[in-house]
Amino acid sequence: MARSVWKGPFVEESLIKKVDKVKTEANKKPIKTWSRKSTIIPDFVGISFLIYNGKKFIPITISEDMVGHKFGEFAPTRQFSGHTPADKKAKAEEGASKSGEKK
Repeated sequence: MARSVWKGPFVEESLIKKVDKVKTEANKKPIKTWSRKSTIIPDFVGISFLIYNGKKFIPITISEDMVGHKFGEFAPTRQFSGHTPADKKAKAEEGASKSGEKK
C-alpha cells in the first residue's frame, strides 16, 4: 500500500541534515547512508550518496530522473552470478550443433 499523499514522502531526518550541511560546504564528499527506505526528493539532485546494500556501500549520484524513487532501488542487495554450469554446457552444445548445420 502506498503512503498517504497528505503525509508527504518519507525521508530520514538525519539525511536531510547531512544534505543541508553538504550544500554549504565547498568540499562535496559523498554522504554515507543506511536508509534504503528514504525517498529521493528534489533537494538531493546533484549530490553523491554511498548507499549500503548489506555488504558494501554503492556510490550513486542523484539525477532528476531518480526523484520520487527510494534509495534502495539503486543499490541491489543480490548479485546474479549466472546459471549452473550444466546450463552453460547445454548452450555451448546447442551453439556447436547450429554452427555445424550452417556449413
